[in-house]
Amino acid sequence: MEPEHIDVTAETGLPRQPGTHQDCRGVASVLSRVGDKWSVLVVMLLRDGPRRFNELKRIINGISQRMLTLTLRGLERDGLVTRTVFPTIPPRVDYELTDLGRGLAVPVMALGEWAFAHLPEIEGARNDFDARNAE
Repeated sequence: MEPEHIDVTAETGLPRQPGTHQDCRGVASVLSRVGDKWSVLVVMLLRDGPRRFNELKRIINGISQRMLTLTLRGLERDGLVTRTVFPTIPPRVDYELTDLGRGLAVPVMALGEWAFAHLPEIEGARNDFDARNAE
């Protein structure tokens, strides 16, 4: 019989429990990337196939060139987007979701659909809250 593998923390040498502070920090860093509004928009736009930088910038109203660059770089670093440079003049650069990124597009779209379906309720709750707290 093979011994059971127990994952231990480096700090204490004690068994790691799911949901510990260390696990939460790791998940939080992923959620901060995939949950910010620009990343969500980029993932949604790339779900149908590759797009060029300027095409993304034109479609995403209000995003600066710097913010789009940072967003794409972060998504690429996390393995969600690939960047392909074509040797043309001027260089052509395409961004595309990886398999991991396509997997993320599913819950992102579900979250968007949920938000759209519940928008009237949310706006009503906001109005009620603002009215109660206006005094």
